Amino acid sequence: MAKLQVNGKAFSLDVEPEMPLLWALRNELGLTGTKYGCGIAQCGACTVLIDGKAVRSCVLTVSAAEGKAITTIEGLAENGTPHPVQAAWVAEDVPQCGYCQSGQILSAVALLKQKPNPSDADISTITNICRCGTYVRVRRAIHRAAGKV
Repeated sequence: MAKLQVNGKAFSLDVEPEMPLLWALRNELGLTGTKYGCGIAQCGACTVLIDGKAVRSCVLTVSAAEGKAITTIEGLAENGTPHPVQAAWVAEDVPQCGYCQSGQILSAVALLKQKPNPSDADISTITNICRCGTYVRVRRAIHRAAGKV
């Protein structure tokens, strides 16, 4: 049994230890906000927070995630109030198709925890891919949320 701490709740899953965390989140726990994109940790659609750091869940095994605090997009809001990054995303009208947004948002949260007032160069270190090309809006949203995380 794998023991995972996801969005502040404890779960025991009867899965193979080498199962990618992405599939455990989506298929076993029903947390479908984390998306499958490329399967090789390049696009970032599968990004979650592990102990506050942005991690690509498509290549992280369940066994490697045990004992760590996992946060998905579903666990970001508190008591129905959007996280400041989520609120900035809405205010800046970032999403188009929306597929990459959970990974983008979680990567932004991790960046803002490290650098509360990031420069454009700092924001450029986020390597998540948006096929709709909303990078200008992403940058504006991160600047809007700066200092509020």
